[in-house]
Amino acid sequence: MQPGSASGAGASGGNRQLKRWGPIAGIVAVAAIGVGVFAATGGDDDSSSGSTIATDAPTTTAAGPETTVGDSAVPTTGGGGGEITYPLTYSQAVEQGIADQIDWGDRCDTTTGRVAVPDYFAPECYAPFSGDNGGSTADGVTADEITVVYYEGLEGDPIISYITDAIAADDTNAQQFETMRGLVQYYETYYEMYGRKVNLVTYEGTGLANDDVAARADAAAIAEQYHPFAVLGGPALTNAFADELASREILCVGCTPGQPAEFYQDRDPYVWGLDGSAIQKQTLVLEFLQKQLIGQPASHGGDAVQGQERRFGLVYIDSSDASSELAQRFADQMEAMGAPLAEIVAYELDPATIQAQASQVIGKMKAAGVTTIILSTDPVAPRDFTREATAQEYFPEWFVAASTLVDVTAFARTYDQQQWQHAFGVTQLAVRGDPNATGYYSLYQWFNGSPPPADDTIGVIGPNPALFFAMVQGVGPNLTAANFRDALFAWPGSTRAVSQPYLSYGDKGYWGGVP
Repeated sequence: MQPGSASGAGASGGNRQLKRWGPIAGIVAVAAIGVGVFAATGGDDDSSSGSTIATDAPTTTAAGPETTVGDSAVPTTGGGGGEITYPLTYSQAVEQGIADQIDWGDRCDTTTGRVAVPDYFAPECYAPFSGDNGGSTADGVTADEITVVYYEGLEGDPIISYITDAIAADDTNAQQFETMRGLVQYYETYYEMYGRKVNLVTYEGTGLANDDVAARADAAAIAEQYHPFAVLGGPALTNAFADELASREILCVGCTPGQPAEFYQDRDPYVWGLDGSAIQKQTLVLEFLQKQLIGQPASHGGDAVQGQERRFGLVYIDSSDASSELAQRFADQMEAMGAPLAEIVAYELDPATIQAQASQVIGKMKAAGVTTIILSTDPVAPRDFTREATAQEYFPEWFVAASTLVDVTAFARTYDQQQWQHAFGVTQLAVRGDPNATGYYSLYQWFNGSPPPADDTIGVIGPNPALFFAMVQGVGPNLTAANFRDALFAWPGSTRAVSQPYLSYGDKGYWGGVP
């Protein structure tokens, strides 16, 4: 997410930061803190954004696939009297020579071919639909409605509160649902829904963010009570929710922390995320380390490490079964590059024990002579790690390795600044932007005429519906999970901008076989 200027990390300062998380908010979410940890979770191109990033998310970015997808196309008579095969984008209509035969309506700016909203990332227009949309094309879909469940975590979950309290983000579940409702109305107004509206239902989880049993029970309850086509969101620290939904053939977006490639492949086409995969992030970090740091003297730490040849240590959050495997993969790659890790330490996201864990983590790093600590963490733990390092009079280099929100000012200001003043590393987030001019906050305010009720966290609420609605209009009338997948893979990717990462799905030839 992108930070903004604010004074201090108190109630007002921290909140203003969150409002500035702009159009690439799909990379990570406060309620999905496990997604961005490159040594803690996995993933593949099917779940890649990212934000996330990777990624100005589709909706404030590009719209949908530029080609007709699978068997979703439906020929019918358009407003101009000619036959149209849906879905049809403005550029496709121009290529076919029929753009001037279609009544695009007020929602389309025909001078640009894009939706008439005040957004650089406005999606391409889609031809207004008329005719038979196929009715019940999938469970949770009728001729008139698409049932979508918005998952919200248990109110007051101490694990999530540990994250949000650090920056005084205090949006309630009720405020977040009202904000989601306002975003849905925006998409329904400007995106082509092929005759359908969204029946939006909210569901509050019954367990903590890492409770596998409660997560699976919640997924079952959602399936049996609401029979939705899709679920947006899920518990932050367990894949059980997504696994249960997939077993019941329910599509979900942003419903699990990132997982190994096989997890998504085995549950194809039901589980989707908005962040780069763990392996992709490792690849990027390793390349940076090899080209910029390995074999070079430390230059961003205290006097005791300054000028010493770098000696690396890894601190990572243990948030899934894949955590240790991915950490070992990283260690193996470092050794192959001639820089074996001097120390590897895992920690658990447990607010009750984090201070004690910090003492052990820092003690081990200091004893191993580590000059450069590679962080793969949640956004709050560095507060305890840096304070403990100062208490132990240990001033190493701090290298941010795609850690979730650690590179956001709202959180970074809570860290010990004696330690953090020279922190550096790799990010996949966007540059700062004015929330009143770009991103979900500005779009919500422009469309609804008032700020979002969840003004602290709209930036992390927005990505899931952004992806969902972009693909719904890209699929066409024949809405199914398989066609949703095909639309994602056919989609060329998000609108490119100097200030934003780029989001695409499927094999686009960027990673050379890296999943």
